[in-house]
Amino acid sequence: MWFSTKAMPSYEAILSATASLTASVILLRTIANDFIPESIKDRLFLHLHKISSSLSSQLTVVIEESDGLTANQVFHAADVYLGEKLSSSTPRIKVNKPQKEKRLQVTTDKNQEMVDVFEGVKLKWVLLSTSRNHVLKKNNKNGVLKEEIRYFELSFHKKNREMVLGSYLPYLLQKAKEIKEKNKTLKLHTVDYNGTDYWGSINLDHPASFNTMAMDPAVKTALIEDLDRFSRRREFYRRVGKAWKRGYLLYGPPGTGKSSLVAAMANYLKFDVYDLDLKEIQCNSDLRRLLIGTGNGSIIVIEDIDTSLDSAEDDKVTLSGLLNFIDGLWSSCGDERIIVFTTNHKDRLDPVLLRPGRMDMHLHMSYCTFSGFKTLASNYLRIQDHQLFGEIKGWLDKVQATPAEVAGELMKCEDPDVALRGLIKWFHNRANTERQDGSLNI
Repeated sequence: MWFSTKAMPSYEAILSATASLTASVILLRTIANDFIPESIKDRLFLHLHKISSSLSSQLTVVIEESDGLTANQVFHAADVYLGEKLSSSTPRIKVNKPQKEKRLQVTTDKNQEMVDVFEGVKLKWVLLSTSRNHVLKKNNKNGVLKEEIRYFELSFHKKNREMVLGSYLPYLLQKAKEIKEKNKTLKLHTVDYNGTDYWGSINLDHPASFNTMAMDPAVKTALIEDLDRFSRRREFYRRVGKAWKRGYLLYGPPGTGKSSLVAAMANYLKFDVYDLDLKEIQCNSDLRRLLIGTGNGSIIVIEDIDTSLDSAEDDKVTLSGLLNFIDGLWSSCGDERIIVFTTNHKDRLDPVLLRPGRMDMHLHMSYCTFSGFKTLASNYLRIQDHQLFGEIKGWLDKVQATPAEVAGELMKCEDPDVALRGLIKWFHNRANTERQDGSLNI
């Protein structure tokens, strides 16, 4: 058996033909973008894209938007990641602004090829879509529902398969998470039985930070270190078989900054806040549904826990239902959650609530100390020292004043001299009142 070399095209001829066909595909794509209707363009682009891919040594990974009812995390991460990679030369982009977000969301449009480079490897992305018809029956009549199915195609040389699956896609997931955290608008969620998951939300614009909190410096440092340790221990919690959550109890008199501290924690971690008022919840099953509706990376706040369980009759939330929510099976429905309890009276709490695993860290929010006062003076008056500081320190040692009360006096005037003298006068009046009822600490 023999073959005629004259009957076989040369390697150079095959390469030339492939290049010519590829150039034709690019030309046709350009013409399609300018002159062909959108409905026809999508089908034409998809067909040309498949022809181009079949002539190369490229491997194509298909990343669909969802798998049935489950969203595909890789697809949405790619959408975020590629949105940050868009250049001024990209011919078409999509811009969206959700009602409750502050920033515009810029993403790639369909049929727009994008090139990314990772560890020196060229990777080509393109967003495609197809449609699927569903037959609906209503009142003995058939109707057709057209569903758009979006998916990314990621193409690269076949030899880089392991690198893409083992390194590039995990890198993309991490970068997308960082981008979302950077651009995230924090939300404050409250119970709303009219909502799809019993939650309604507004933007959380509270400006509190750890720098502005007038609290004991040692307590503040311990809390920050604990939050940092919690955030980086995902694998630790998995290894020891515990849900990735942490419980904090904030206790102390009213006006000591418990709510502001929650806002500072949320701003520090970039976590949404879910305000869970147990008195508004109708039963334990509703409590479970609310828990399922909370997002990962969130702070769940239960205020005044000492009074929230007073009305346990009439099928309201019970202590056992709350404990199952905190550390039972339902507590594992989600990752990286913080539960914050607040109370003005720690001594009134049931001891079963106080143990580790439920309230892991107890933080005493005390009356205003001198260090707390200096933080407030810096915040409100923008001063670090003053000749009246010594006198104010003496008053704080013998008169109990909450940070909220001190801040209220400092807000009355922007002039440091006037504001501080007004605070001293307030201390005088408070001392006279306490002297009359015998509570002054002298």
